[in-house]
Amino acid sequence: MSGLSVDWRETIDDADAALIDGYQSGFPVTERPFRRVGAAIGLEESAAVDRVRALKEAGIVRRFGAVLNPPVIGSSTLAAVQAPDDRFDEVASIVNEYRQVNHNYARDHEWNMWFVVTAGSQDRRDEILAEIESRTGCTVLDLPMLTDYYIDLEFPVVNGDRFARESAVPQSAESGAGTPASDDSPGQRTDSSATRISEAATGDFTALEAELLLEIQDGFPLSATPYRDIAERAGYAVEDVLAAIERLLSSGCIKRIGCVINHVVTGFDANCMVVWDVPDEKLDEWGERAGGLPYVTLCYHRPRRPELDWPYNLFTMIHGRDPEAVDEKIDELAADYLPVDNERLYSTETLKQTGARYDELVGR
Repeated sequence: MSGLSVDWRETIDDADAALIDGYQSGFPVTERPFRRVGAAIGLEESAAVDRVRALKEAGIVRRFGAVLNPPVIGSSTLAAVQAPDDRFDEVASIVNEYRQVNHNYARDHEWNMWFVVTAGSQDRRDEILAEIESRTGCTVLDLPMLTDYYIDLEFPVVNGDRFARESAVPQSAESGAGTPASDDSPGQRTDSSATRISEAATGDFTALEAELLLEIQDGFPLSATPYRDIAERAGYAVEDVLAAIERLLSSGCIKRIGCVINHVVTGFDANCMVVWDVPDEKLDEWGERAGGLPYVTLCYHRPRRPELDWPYNLFTMIHGRDPEAVDEKIDELAADYLPVDNERLYSTETLKQTGARYDELVGR
């Protein structure tokens, strides 16, 4: 269940809704951004700041600021262990000790603990995995992302949708016609082209850019002048900071800037990761096709690990409020888009959820 009342939407007004659904991305990169945001939704600058602060205090907005892109900035991987039931909490505690572990979830599967490790280099990332394996006594399933077809957790939540983007799904997608949603539909996207990811990625940044990543990794200051505040803390001119933010956006190091929504609190707590055994020769074709569907929030290629009885190479994620509706969409995926062996791994508990840490970029 969500962390707020099921009637949480009754506690917000139209201006709040405009901030929640309208500014998950596209937050202006200008010295006084809330002046522009407020004008767009009929609020004074100070009122717009106060509204975002109140939404954050209520838990609806988990964080305000930049969503960074770990595979571009450093070396990242998804890993899993089979934690014995009687040692589950102990294993979780060890895994969560590492500041490079930014997400950790319990899932309903024999591989029952799934976590993300992001480090400044592949060597350091692999050292952490080896340490976790040694300290816990649990074999680590290491599954770095190799191809990104689609990753976007930005979707409207001020609605009654049972799964992500339900109210924006056109009939052609609902009927399973095998065609991704059209760009002509509000909130839709079709850019699910394959993007290769390097495991050996390391930050190649100017001193200012590296310093900025450290300053913004936990979010922006909630003030009328967040970029000026960041510039003052980092010791740079605000004009230089604004230009560097624009460069980081253009290069993909920053995915978006705005309100990062707490999907569990807003009711999207029926979230299922589905893994698929796709023929290698079909991987890009089918990955791009699945990633273009409006209800698929994540779609990417990770390696098979046959030595650990892991045959799956394509991962998808569907976020929803209604488990039955999510299962129906997975059934549709399997019947019309990915007709191969698959397994459903529902998340059962959030063990850790923070932003990735990038301190190693500047040797801290």
